[in-house]
Amino acid sequence: MRHILYLAMCIAFALVGTLPAAAFDVITAPENVNAVNLTGVVDIVPGDAGKVQLSTAAGEDGIIRRIEVLASVGGSNPNWALFALRNDSDVQLERLLVAPYFRLPGSGVFRPDLGAERIKVLTPSAGLRPTRLTDREADVFEVVIDPGATVTFVAELSSGALPELYLWKPDAYRDYVNSFTLFRGVVLGVAALAAVFLTIMFVVKGRGIFPATAAFSWAVLTYLLVDFGVLGPLLGISNGAMQPFRAAAEAGIATTLFGFLFIYLNLHRWHLRFIHLALALVVVFLALFGFAFFQPSIAATVARLVLALLGITGFFLILLLALRGYDRAVLLVPTWIIYIAWLFYAWLVVTGQVSNDVAQPAVAGGLVLIVMLLGFTSVQHAFSEGQVSIGTLSEVERRALALTGSGDFVYDWNIERDRVAVSDELGTRLGERRGALRGSIKRWLDRVHPEDRDRFRTAFDTLVELRRGKVSADVRLTAHDGSFRTFRMRVKPVLGGDGQVNRIVGTLQDVNEDRASRERLLHDAVHDSLTGLPNKQLFLDRLERALVRARLPNGTKPAVFLIDIDRFTELEERVGHSAADSVLLAISRRVARVMRPLDTVARLGGDQFGVILASEQAAGKIAETAEQIRKALKSPFNFGERDLSLTASIGVTIYDGNPVAAPDVLRDAELAMYYAKRLGGDRIEAFRASARSIAAYSKAGEEDLDRGLRHGELAVQFQPIMDIHSGTIAGCEALMRWNHPQRGVVAPEEFVPLAERTGLIERLGRVAFEQAAGQAREWAASLPLPEDFFVSVNLSPAQLATESLLNDMRALVSDHRQIARHLKLEITESQVMSNPEHSAYVLNALRALGLRLALDDFGTGHSSLSYLHRFPFDTIKIPAAFVQLGDDTGMSHTQVPIIRAIITLATELDLSVIAEGVETIEEIERLQQLNCQYAQGYAFGAAMSGQELGKRLQSQFSGK
Repeated sequence: MRHILYLAMCIAFALVGTLPAAAFDVITAPENVNAVNLTGVVDIVPGDAGKVQLSTAAGEDGIIRRIEVLASVGGSNPNWALFALRNDSDVQLERLLVAPYFRLPGSGVFRPDLGAERIKVLTPSAGLRPTRLTDREADVFEVVIDPGATVTFVAELSSGALPELYLWKPDAYRDYVNSFTLFRGVVLGVAALAAVFLTIMFVVKGRGIFPATAAFSWAVLTYLLVDFGVLGPLLGISNGAMQPFRAAAEAGIATTLFGFLFIYLNLHRWHLRFIHLALALVVVFLALFGFAFFQPSIAATVARLVLALLGITGFFLILLLALRGYDRAVLLVPTWIIYIAWLFYAWLVVTGQVSNDVAQPAVAGGLVLIVMLLGFTSVQHAFSEGQVSIGTLSEVERRALALTGSGDFVYDWNIERDRVAVSDELGTRLGERRGALRGSIKRWLDRVHPEDRDRFRTAFDTLVELRRGKVSADVRLTAHDGSFRTFRMRVKPVLGGDGQVNRIVGTLQDVNEDRASRERLLHDAVHDSLTGLPNKQLFLDRLERALVRARLPNGTKPAVFLIDIDRFTELEERVGHSAADSVLLAISRRVARVMRPLDTVARLGGDQFGVILASEQAAGKIAETAEQIRKALKSPFNFGERDLSLTASIGVTIYDGNPVAAPDVLRDAELAMYYAKRLGGDRIEAFRASARSIAAYSKAGEEDLDRGLRHGELAVQFQPIMDIHSGTIAGCEALMRWNHPQRGVVAPEEFVPLAERTGLIERLGRVAFEQAAGQAREWAASLPLPEDFFVSVNLSPAQLATESLLNDMRALVSDHRQIARHLKLEITESQVMSNPEHSAYVLNALRALGLRLALDDFGTGHSSLSYLHRFPFDTIKIPAAFVQLGDDTGMSHTQVPIIRAIITLATELDLSVIAEGVETIEEIERLQQLNCQYAQGYAFGAAMSGQELGKRLQSQFSGK
């Protein structure tokens, strides 16, 4: 029996040793201390199957008791918080145990603690059961501790953690809560007023910066409503369950602050990519706002990191722009420095390095301060930009405002003080520092171009002497880099009290670009765009002047050469337009090297060049110069890996002093050149009387063509242009044909150049347009033509250069406006580049009339791509040279890539493509594979009359 009792005692002691002991400290509840922080002495233990077993703290009698506490909800397994309180006084103590839902200090940056209900049930080991009190911001329990008693408390936790736990005297806790009521009310009021004020400012001023600032203000106000526990009761939600709203509010602050910075600094003006980036970030931020309701802690982490990143990157961006003198950035610097300071303090708070009672209110107050500063900055900027009603200005102020808006620079010369004052912006335009142009009139004159100084000084002296009038003249000023810029000066004198001129004032307008444009237009009007040589008009003008000088006593009689390259058309077809242009450029340089400064070399058109030889008088020297030109042109031209050999026919005429006009002298040289060609080319021929027969033949041809135009012998025929995917006729090209009563059909290659030489091209073009438009009207009246059906008409170079083209087109469109959409004008690249400025004007005017434009022979010129954005074409035509490239040319391997590249480029630019010269089924199939839409050529039929094509259209539209 004794052994059994001994064994039982051993087992009992062993069991007691295995039970949990009171491992936590016992805190004495002081009688006269308002609050005690229990956070550091609370033990958090995990649950064990929905319960916790523990040994209580020893009481006065030293007895340690075992207790077991079950979870309030069956099946749950919460964590538990354990702590013990002792009352060493001789009176009963009533205290409040307070566990705040949310505390910003120590909440963290990564996956922060956004608050939650902390304690579900509080169980004591002895004494009265604690009473839960209603509180908006914390779990509060009233506990009573008897004199000399030690009570162990077991708290069932609603969440896994208990960040803070305080023991408060009831009156002290109420005073603590009430102490922040006034502060919170003031902060909320200021934030609400700022948000409303900035919203009203947007309505009144309509400036984009105000909605951005107002949005940030509303986001901060929402955050404060959550932080101060106001929003939860309004929504009927416990403040312990406001984590999604808190995360969403922080995401809203980050989003609106980014929007403010982007809009205020006008970052969208830098580059289109900044707009795309901003839109992408806004989408991400909005997604973050929604994500806050699913993963609040992750959303809050991203929001806090974005706020920090905005602070750092924004600071460097604002500093960079401020150093560059951007006014908006300069105004924002002080506010952003305060924002950086607020970020640093907030970091100290959320990381727990600052955790006193005023830390969280200080962060909230700092946010409101930032809102106020941003609001003040926005208002200051808006009103400093001169957004003032014009009606409130005086006449002087209105004129000053108008002058500022015009972009002109103020010029003021105080004659009495000899001081010139100009706008600082003028110095900036010239690359000088501010104020560098101010000083005496002599210093100002040093800035004026030497050729303009005398005129400038004379004009000012005249104003001073006459004491009235005004000066408006262009003056060139020296820039910092030594170049000159042209300004239009408009000044007038100002009289003093004694009636004398005491100052000259006015404006300077930068017209440098206008002057350059005018000079370029003038140059292009009288020079060839390819070679830069004088064109035919300038050549005839110089020849006319040379003839006038030759008629003077002892005047120098000029010799005129007309140079025509033999078989140049064949060369162009063999090597292409681009290579042929390069050859023409080389020809012009070789001829120019033979000439002297007194001589003139010009390109008269196509492959013809003219020379006015004024440096030689002797016939032998003139013949020697012509021979030098012939030999220079006969020398091989290096082109790639091969040499090209050319010959030239040169006609020479020497002015004999008779009173003839320049065109007559040029015609004599032309007749001599034609005679040289008849003799086989590669030779020089002087003008002789026998050449008159050629002139007579040319005159007969002119009369014959004129008769044909009057008798209606010239008529257009139409070659169909097919949609090769649907197999339908999409349009047609109008081609002029001459049915001569004796010679039969005359090829356009013969009568079109004749019309250009004789000046009949305008009438010929007018006939072609009228007949094409008339046929289009007839088809539109009798057939259901689709809107995109078109009739193409070719423009010759001479037509594009004439002044009557636009008038003819306007008359045609005004009479039949509905036909304009069916007409398409075709222009080749060489036509456009003969005078680009004039061509751009004419083509834009034609486009404005509703006519469509096609760029013919695309890819064969020397600057094809530049046309597509400079001129308003809607169609490009691939020449037959690309479509029909065969193996015999050695270029078939490049054909498909070239066509594919042209079609891809046209598709990107929203241009239609027409392939010319299609003759075989294989070419049609290849174009279909390359996704070419339209094609024309003998594969679809030759040119036919309007009646025949009308029958085909009728059959197509009727479905037969």
